[in-house]
Amino acid sequence: MMTKKVSRKDAKAQRKARKDVVESLFILKAFFVSCFAPLRLCGLCFLLLCNALAHAQDAAPSPQDNPQTLEAGDTIRVEADLVDLNVTVLGSDPRRAFGQLEQKNFSVFEDGTPQEISFFSSADTPFDLVLLLDLSGSTADKIKLIRKSATSFVEAARPTDRIAIATFTDTLEIVSPMTFDREDLKARIKKMRKPKGGTNFWDALRYVLETMLNPERNVRRSAVVVMTDGVDNALPDVNGPGSVTRFEELRAMVSRSASIVIPIYLDTEREMISNRSNYSAHAFQMARQQLVLLADESGSRAYLARKVEDLKDVYQQVIRDLSTVYSIGYLPANKTRDGAWRNIKVELVGRPDLAARTKRGYFAK
Repeated sequence: MMTKKVSRKDAKAQRKARKDVVESLFILKAFFVSCFAPLRLCGLCFLLLCNALAHAQDAAPSPQDNPQTLEAGDTIRVEADLVDLNVTVLGSDPRRAFGQLEQKNFSVFEDGTPQEISFFSSADTPFDLVLLLDLSGSTADKIKLIRKSATSFVEAARPTDRIAIATFTDTLEIVSPMTFDREDLKARIKKMRKPKGGTNFWDALRYVLETMLNPERNVRRSAVVVMTDGVDNALPDVNGPGSVTRFEELRAMVSRSASIVIPIYLDTEREMISNRSNYSAHAFQMARQQLVLLADESGSRAYLARKVEDLKDVYQQVIRDLSTVYSIGYLPANKTRDGAWRNIKVELVGRPDLAARTKRGYFAK
């Protein structure tokens, strides 16, 4: 029997190939479990991947001169220090479509220095969406309209998007876990009841980011769409204990999170102040400012619904804007990890009619 001699260089390359495939395997397993569990395909997909792994032992790595472009539903292994950005592209007319963009349309800068894009995911890539509904205060008396608008959100979302729904007062209730099943979502929405209690908004949003959209379990793109007036009982001039989470804690968490936070400010100020003595105009002003800050930290924008009846149109606009979110990753040219703040800017090349929004930056730790 003849034994094929393998050079030290080739052997090292093969070991690296096997290591890369093993690491990719576990990420892809999580992806298939996340995406295809409702279709009961994850076991088959995992077996197919194991078969691919077995054959990979004899494969040498092929050079990749260009960053990988992802199609809808794909995922990739990323380096630990890769900076992952959700970039929202907006036009001057939000109702006018502007078509798909390509990687060449984007330029990324860190502290003013151009960065090389390592991967690029199109706007077609699906989302895991959490619709978080504030049912405290004046909205409690409009539960029928809130149910109707929540149903319109489910209907407007893309078929490839998974959706979960939660409501909160001073406690949080899971109306539906993450699912593709639109009919089940609508049935659960119909069962939503008029609640009682104060407003622990900050605690509710923290729970969604830490638990419902846990990045250690979730490999899909994710976003939380929260409908609220933002008036947590922990704010000054508002009675009640309010959230345990402080706003600055929540703001830092949103800044670090890979999930997009999309606040929808429901204007209840006049009604709440006229009907109750424990609310002030100052509290509502602070709440509006905080919702804008959360949107800025997340690289999104805050939406306005002047009344509950406006929510249907606002939800549809949010879904349209989510269809213009691109995922971009880069390995920073500055390798120093000194805990300093790094400013990020994304520009669009050759598209003066469009604007890009993303996170302001990160701490290099």
